Parts: sequence; structure tokens; C-alpha cells
Amino acid sequence: MIAIISAMQEEIQALLNELKNTEVTKKGMRKYYAGTLFDKRVVLVFSRWGKIASAVTTTQLINDFTIDEIIFTGVAGAIKNDLNIGDIVIGRHLYQYDVDCSPIFKKFEIPILKKMFFGTSNSTKLMDSTNLFLESYSDFIPKDDATKFEIKTPKVIYGDIATGDQFISDDKKVKKINEQLPTVLCVEMEGAAVAQVCYEYSIPFSIIRIISDKANDNAIIDFPKFAKNVVSNYALGILKNYFA
Repeated sequence: MIAIISAMQEEIQALLNELKNTEVTKKGMRKYYAGTLFDKRVVLVFSRWGKIASAVTTTQLINDFTIDEIIFTGVAGAIKNDLNIGDIVIGRHLYQYDVDCSPIFKKFEIPILKKMFFGTSNSTKLMDSTNLFLESYSDFIPKDDATKFEIKTPKVIYGDIATGDQFISDDKKVKKINEQLPTVLCVEMEGAAVAQVCYEYSIPFSIIRIISDKANDNAIIDFPKFAKNVVSNYALGILKNYFA
């Protein structure tokens, strides 16, 4: 069974709409939607924002369902100038930029695990699936929505992602992350926490992040609408190819 997680239900609403033979389990103030998606057994859940919320959700998933793989999908803020709204980052390494246990450990190192970052799985297949989605982009994203959110020529990049328990909307914070973690392309609030839980339980993990803003003072405010109209349909298109 494949588990699909997002921080907001809007980010996976299009997937929920396609889910067949749905069974809902309520635990820990969350709903886990098990069923069939593109002929694959899946369970979908939105974790809520932040590292603790996503780690709790992931642990519950692994303990309650027979999970073979976990995919996280949702928005992220770009911290590189060549990324634009609507671009896609397929995660390679997941860092926790707010972890600092120095001088006992190196900065960003997770104590005991001795890991600076957590790697992802199935990246080639996910990249191929995303490229196929981009070839049929207009089948999933209406032109009006693309225009409204200023999405022009979306692209996919395979690269590093940083996670922390704060919404980055300040150029000074962006500059600091760029200096300390120069390979990181975007920032968000859940990915590395989910990746750590998957690492500890030996569950393959991958992540899809859609750029919603530039992680600065000009960040778009209407995340629910962007998530429902754009991000949710990105996930639908990408995973339809991935499950084929």
C-alpha cells in the first residue's frame, strides 16, 4: 500500500475525488482515507502543518497500515532565483534547517542518527512521471488558473529541500539558509520530519513540492485556493503517471 500525505487537504483534494472503494479511519484528530487510486491500494491523509504534526501522522500511518512507500506532496517556497511559481521540485536530500545541537554535534546533524540529511527513493521514476505530466499540463491545469497564479512555463528540478517549523517570508532568512545550505532549492515545514520517520522505519520515501512563492515578503496569501486549484491537480497528474 502506498501512503500519500499532504499538509492541507486542499493539496490532495483531486486525489480524494478519484479515490474508489473508500474507507475512512479516524485517529488522532485525523482522517485516513484508504481505497483504490489508479488501480493501486493507497491511503491518503493530510497531516496539518509542521514537523511534529507530520511526524505523528507518518508514525500512525506506518503502525496502522501495511505501508510499502510514502509520498509527500504540497507547496514550498523557493529560495533560488531560477525557480518560479508553478515549478516542481522532486526532493533529493531533506535537511532540517532549524536543527542545531552544536558544539556537541555538527550543525544540522540529527543526534544519535548521525545524519545531516535524509535521502529519498524512486527519484528517477518520479522525475519521469513529472515530465510526462508537464507534457499534458493543460489537461490538468485550466488556463485561467495558470494565468491567475502567474504560472508560465513550469519546469521540474531534482534537488535538495529544507524543512523547519516556521513560515519563511523574509529575505534575510532566505539569505541565511542559502549561505548555510547552498544546495537547497526550496523550504517547507514537513518533508524532513516525514523523511526521518521513514528512515527509522525503513520505508521508502519521496517528495513532490510545487513552488507557491519566493519565500519573501511577496509570498502569495491564498494558499488554500492555490493548493486546491493547482497543487492538487499537479499531484493528480504526476501520480497518475507514477502509478501507471
